[in-house]
Amino acid sequence: MASKKPASDRTSSGNTVSALRSGKSATPSGGASAWENIKAVLVTVAFFLVIRTFLIEAYRIPSGSMIPTLLVGDWLFVNKLAYGPHVPFTEINLPGYDEPERGDVVVFVSPNQVDQPDDPNPTLVKRLVATAGDTVWMRGGLFYVNGMPQRQGFGADQNPKGDGGFSHPLFQWQKPFEVRGTVAGDPPAQPTLDDWGPLVVPANMLFMLGDNRYDSKDGRYWGFVPRENVRGRPVFVYYSYRADESDRPLPFLTDIRWGRIGTIIR
Repeated sequence: MASKKPASDRTSSGNTVSALRSGKSATPSGGASAWENIKAVLVTVAFFLVIRTFLIEAYRIPSGSMIPTLLVGDWLFVNKLAYGPHVPFTEINLPGYDEPERGDVVVFVSPNQVDQPDDPNPTLVKRLVATAGDTVWMRGGLFYVNGMPQRQGFGADQNPKGDGGFSHPLFQWQKPFEVRGTVAGDPPAQPTLDDWGPLVVPANMLFMLGDNRYDSKDGRYWGFVPRENVRGRPVFVYYSYRADESDRPLPFLTDIRWGRIGTIIR
């Protein structure tokens, strides 16, 4: 006596026959499965690029120009939407929901730095200290905006002092923007780190200084920053380690500044 096939076998056979009659394969092809995987990867990559380009991006602090606000080895999340995201490979800036204001810490593309031809337009982080129409100068190391002295933020006055009389050929960019007849008196014949201006910030321009004034290559050297060069506003420190002062092996793992993580940037 012939044995009967189990119900599952009969169903499988029926499905196979039906698939053959309709001209379709009974099982997914390897090509279709691979394409689904590729699409998933492409969607993930596209999602990442949209976030990185228009919403938020990570930056690393490589120098001490913003001590004590930012330390060497800090990693920041930067809000790119606030001031308007920049469309890569174009000169297009989309609208943001805020405008850069005096006192903000800002990420921006530097104006052309003629003394470093290998990297003339680095992305920098500095403090915005003056906007279009402001008159700025420095006397004896004290910075003024529109006649009002601007004390540095908490802790910044503890930074080491340098040679305030230091001058540099790059300071000559200031000459066309100097003004006379203000309460600051006439500009010095030769601008120095501590004594320069008054200057008037042109339309659609910003002026940036580092919080660590004697260890900062900033607007005193390379001038005003076009508004369209702004790339975002740092939000908080998401990771930090002693990158410049550690004597431990693998300091990014063994010398983490736990107390810095989560610090809001002001």
